[in-house]
Amino acid sequence: MKATTYQLFVRHFGNLNTTCTDGGDIERNGCGKFVDINTKALAEIKKLGFTQIWLTGVLEHASGTAYPDRPADSDLILKGLAGSPYAVKDYYDVSPDLAVCVDNRLDEFKELVQRCHDVGLKVLIDFIPNHVSRAYDSDVYPERNFGRNDDVNLFCDKGNHFYYLDLAHPLYLPGGRYSSEGPPRVTGNNAVTHSPTVNEWYETVKLNYGYDFTSGVSDFGGDKRPATWDEMDLVLAYWQEMGVDGFRCDMAHMVPSEFWKWAVGRARERDSGVYFLAEAYPADPMRVTPRRSDVFKELIDAGFNEMYDSKSYDLIKGLYESGKWANDLDDFIFDTERLHSMTRYVENHDEVRIASPHHWGGHGANIGMPVSGFLFGIGCGGCLVYNGQEVGERALGSQGYSGDDGRTSIFDYTAVPELQKWVSGHSYDGSGLSDEQRELREWYGRWLNVLQEPAFREGETYGLNSFNNDNPHYGRLAGENVSGHWLYGFLRYDKKSRQAYLVVINFHPTETMHNVDIWFSKNARRWMGDYEYESMELDRLKPCEVMIYCMRKVI
Repeated sequence: MKATTYQLFVRHFGNLNTTCTDGGDIERNGCGKFVDINTKALAEIKKLGFTQIWLTGVLEHASGTAYPDRPADSDLILKGLAGSPYAVKDYYDVSPDLAVCVDNRLDEFKELVQRCHDVGLKVLIDFIPNHVSRAYDSDVYPERNFGRNDDVNLFCDKGNHFYYLDLAHPLYLPGGRYSSEGPPRVTGNNAVTHSPTVNEWYETVKLNYGYDFTSGVSDFGGDKRPATWDEMDLVLAYWQEMGVDGFRCDMAHMVPSEFWKWAVGRARERDSGVYFLAEAYPADPMRVTPRRSDVFKELIDAGFNEMYDSKSYDLIKGLYESGKWANDLDDFIFDTERLHSMTRYVENHDEVRIASPHHWGGHGANIGMPVSGFLFGIGCGGCLVYNGQEVGERALGSQGYSGDDGRTSIFDYTAVPELQKWVSGHSYDGSGLSDEQRELREWYGRWLNVLQEPAFREGETYGLNSFNNDNPHYGRLAGENVSGHWLYGFLRYDKKSRQAYLVVINFHPTETMHNVDIWFSKNARRWMGDYEYESMELDRLKPCEVMIYCMRKVI
């Protein structure tokens, strides 16, 4: 089955507040809860075509909100009042913000996991191995706290959990001196400094896996594993026991692949079907895989099911922002291993909303259809949809820490206004959606369900643009002397079932293409088992339209 993932940011998803203020607290702005994600919501997500749900922001993280016996964290280590969900404070606990009854928060989470399973959705949560909050302090397993036996006089040692700076100098964070730290430590983004800037991950500290990132020297061998390895294996085992089916692994390329091979293997001994998705960026200078030029190969060989495909995201965004042509998308066709083993996305919590008026050319939510048509359909790899994308969330205005940047802030208490129209008072019936939003969501549902057909789930890919460059009826617009600017076509074919699909995409946000003629080369027809027709004519392709045509059904 093709992995189709719905990223659900719990803090936002069920929040019904319609009067959120910039940087408002939890009382003023509200916060979604585990219980808000009821069976009806999950059944509708499943019906839309998703196989798994990524519950984002679940782990307890540093926050500016206080609870009885749980004081607020220092604002010196917070980005936003709600705090970054990637500054984990306790790997064995969930955020109290997400519970109706704080003392029962883990039970409320387990009940949500069971509801997901009851409707047939697998559950992913974040695994954040590279760094933790500067305020990390587990009250569930205090005996497992990182750094408890570290030699703080050593910068890097396989017996240590952290990287330590010169003890003679205090730590100054962007807001001032931070005296609660104890021995000063390196930031999560490898800043070896006592005075990290606002552009650093100053709120976090980097974990040590037996690899000195300053010299490239590793120490994985000998009779004893690096101390952090065993601690993180306990974390994975804990959540697997809780019923979690898989992990989206944050910044996986910053952790040695030797650890991943060991840890993924251990997790699969406990559950052979556990799913691992790597957030990884091959061009990031902080990557630490031995073959630095091939992060994908290292992580897949280490056991990951799939890896983020940031290259496809950047390239297709260039159609709308930097003058790229649809013909440029052919780059993906020929690297079949990556084509079929990478998860593709239009949005996630790190990226801007495609409907934002400030990004993607300001063309609105409908360009999500051609972009998703290509990214989700071009290979057998998984796809990821961020909550709100399916109804055209625009992320307008400043919500707090991040300002007005076209993203739904992960650092603040806020809501997702367009998604609220579907949530509809937790009835999840879409009664507040406009006709256009309802049509958009229905389109995503049709496409996601088609993606489970054999041709898309298991088949190969054949691009049509190169053969049609000289075809004047292949979407060529006035003033162009080559085709393939805004039109892209590809075939998906599964030999076992002999099922074939043609996908033709009009990426243009406003232009209708008339009398489109798609040529099939002799090689393409032979590739599909001697397909008899040399071409196919379409009367028109409307702006942002994705035409999906089943050329051969399963026999």
